[in-house]
Amino acid sequence: MTEELMLAGCLSNNASSQEALYNRFSPRMLGVCYRFAKNREDAEDMLQEGFIKVFSQIHQYRSEGALEGWIRRIMVHTCINVLKKNKKFSDSVDINFASGVGIREENIPSIMQAKEVVECIRLLPIGYRTVLNLYAIEGYSHKEIGDVLDIEESTSRSQYTRAKAMLEDILVKKKIMLKTTKNKPTYFGAAIASK
Repeated sequence: MTEELMLAGCLSNNASSQEALYNRFSPRMLGVCYRFAKNREDAEDMLQEGFIKVFSQIHQYRSEGALEGWIRRIMVHTCINVLKKNKKFSDSVDINFASGVGIREENIPSIMQAKEVVECIRLLPIGYRTVLNLYAIEGYSHKEIGDVLDIEESTSRSQYTRAKAMLEDILVKKKIMLKTTKNKPTYFGAAIASK
């Protein structure tokens, strides 16, 4: 089924068109939700809630960009709203944990596709994980993150810096990456190309 037919069917609440849209985009959107969620069950709940919003708001899609991008934005906002509603964003972390670990800005975005790294990101406290996902993966600015999460822009910046440091420490401990040198980090196993 073409995207145009799916959209037309979804606009008239056609169940087979809704199922086709769900089947086409849910695997990728589950990946988006999984990065924000604590576990797979939470991610699946976020996915379901997100698709309910997609179907109820499909009339707002104006074909001014990729449908997948529009759905992805809804999923990201759904994940954030679920975290805020459950007050899970307010986890605190010892600031001393982040000190002493050198990190290069380009390391994090360039290695996000590796399954092991995604699993390590999920080990971060929810606040750090959320800011890291929004900034490094979704491309939000710190100002946008502050607005969405109801935090100061400076808080977003500091949480991102601490998230990167903590993530690098986790990657080193799990032997996915060697400690950063002045030039660049060294990875165990297959090299992950940097940006």
